[in-house]
Amino acid sequence: MTVDLTGIREAAEAQRGIVNETPLLVDEDLSRRFGAGVYLKAESLQRSGSFKIRGAYNKLRSLSEEERERGVISPSAGNHAQGVALAARLLGARATIVMPGFAPLTKVVATRELGAEVVLEGDTFDDAALKAEELRLEHGYTSVHAFDDERVISGQGTVGLEIAESLPGVSVAVVPIGGGGLISGIATALKALVPGVRVVGVQAEGFSSVGPSLQRGEPVAAAGSQTIADGIAVKRPGGLTLPIIRDLVDEVVEVTDDEIARAIAHCAQRNRLVVEGAGAAGAAALLSGKVAVGASDTVCTVLCGGNIDGDLLSRVIEQVMVRQGRYLLLRLSVLDRSGSLSPLIDSVAEAGANVVDIFHRRAVWLAPLGKVGLELVLEVRDGGHGDDVVEHLQNAGYHVEREEQGVWPE
Repeated sequence: MTVDLTGIREAAEAQRGIVNETPLLVDEDLSRRFGAGVYLKAESLQRSGSFKIRGAYNKLRSLSEEERERGVISPSAGNHAQGVALAARLLGARATIVMPGFAPLTKVVATRELGAEVVLEGDTFDDAALKAEELRLEHGYTSVHAFDDERVISGQGTVGLEIAESLPGVSVAVVPIGGGGLISGIATALKALVPGVRVVGVQAEGFSSVGPSLQRGEPVAAAGSQTIADGIAVKRPGGLTLPIIRDLVDEVVEVTDDEIARAIAHCAQRNRLVVEGAGAAGAAALLSGKVAVGASDTVCTVLCGGNIDGDLLSRVIEQVMVRQGRYLLLRLSVLDRSGSLSPLIDSVAEAGANVVDIFHRRAVWLAPLGKVGLELVLEVRDGGHGDDVVEHLQNAGYHVEREEQGVWPE
């Protein structure tokens, strides 16, 4: 079969009652920034926490009874794992998932809870894929590829079908790229239904394989490095997905982990949505100005997953608050005697700031004898309030050194 609108529509019909039609939400903040309509396709609210159930279910439903009885196997960085596990449970098949060692514990646990056997192998998706093929040959499992399969791509394309139906005036679609299954399906649907739509792909900077692959005319492996966008940490696009990307995707941009972190926080703070790194990649490209948007445009970005580890989410929010000027790190000194700290804390309170952490430093700072060095981490409303807090403390007689954190502009 080939990937086309007919196959995508068939997948949508088969998914009815199984897959959620996820909401399309206006992003008021991004719309204001661009003077255009910016919408979020919240696949982070999908069953199993990402779009992956769409392709997995479409693939597994097409298998013969004998193929399902042998059990299915698939490599995954995490989201496809949960999609296959859920689809297998719904269709009565056994599932074995091979995940790289860096896969978030949240995704590993969720996959097991959906009934799949999980095998951890290697450091990358490609390592997991090699192990999955080894186990397939050993046990006779039926393989379900994460992205390089026509039925998987068609299933993912139902996201594009929903966008076209809910937002027929869409002019720019911004879609994360790992192996390319999601953007291949979405681009196929949108280019067939929405004349003139521009499709922009987004890759994590450390796994940006699509550009070199398009130049070579074949899948080329990226060097691969650490990224918080584990869902798109795929070293190379697929043999099926690359030609579709070449023919239907207008542009591919890259985003850094700092930009992705900012987008995760943006989704949480501005849109009340919990989104993982891969899911936030499209929003990151918009926030960082890497996608050209005109005032007449109607933009949709796909928040493709929400399976983020709670500890990582808290660390991202904290670091972003520093970069937003919401957290200050100040250094100063007070007399090393009982009661000297109290007036300082009173001054902080008078300025309207909140003490997050306070650390005493003596020998390490080589503070003058009779004094103790202090590091204060303060929470403030914004960058301007932070400036006011520093000025207030200086006016109270304290010599304040402020650690600059490279605050982002609003």
